[in-house]
Amino acid sequence: MSLTNKLQYTDASSVTRLALRDALGFPVIMLIASMTGFGSLARESGFTLGMALSSTAGIWGLPGQLAMTEMHAAGVSAVFVILAASLANARFMPMSVSFLPLIRHPDHNDRWSYLLVQLLSINSWAAGIRRFPTIEVIHRRRYYVVFAVVCITGGLTGTVIGYFGVSAMPRPAALGLIFLNPLFFTVLLAGSQSKAAIIALIIGIPLGPLFYLLSPEWGLLATGLIGGSLAFWLHQRYDKSDV
Repeated sequence: MSLTNKLQYTDASSVTRLALRDALGFPVIMLIASMTGFGSLARESGFTLGMALSSTAGIWGLPGQLAMTEMHAAGVSAVFVILAASLANARFMPMSVSFLPLIRHPDHNDRWSYLLVQLLSINSWAAGIRRFPTIEVIHRRRYYVVFAVVCITGGLTGTVIGYFGVSAMPRPAALGLIFLNPLFFTVLLAGSQSKAAIIALIIGIPLGPLFYLLSPEWGLLATGLIGGSLAFWLHQRYDKSDV
């Protein structure tokens, strides 16, 4: 079937409605819940509300936000806090490289991409990978922006709820809410029908706990580096065998 035959959304209004329908469901619910946990931990760690909201909007990735929160509470210098947050969210580089070409169109000003990439998250990445084959290229940026703005609004809302509700939320409950998001990511990636994502999940799920037991400090980075490289190699090999 050709790409043209797959297109279902070829006008701006239908794409906007689709993005709102996709975002105003489990994505925004999970983000509000997980960012509620982060807001609680942020206040417990001595953050002001402005610092908590800035980290949500500026970092926009829970692993990096948690790294910054924990290291700030431990009194680590700013240089190492920034380095830890950057390493924890290093996944955004390959995500951006693979995602931005999908929303590029000759009628768009590419300079806006530097701003728009800040809205990227695993939610918008997975939703885009799943929906873009049915959306005309010129309207993909609209879908992405609408979906991402709804998600980041939910994330900021959850941060505020958690920040002011910290007294009613014990630390284990806050951590439990935070871990809802990785579980949702797993479901999103599994449902993206991307062979590369499914292979990465199959490899990463067992490797994560194993590397954490070997080294809690470096386990996440090792899982991403080794597991991701292995998944990439297997995907390349799998694709070549299909040719």
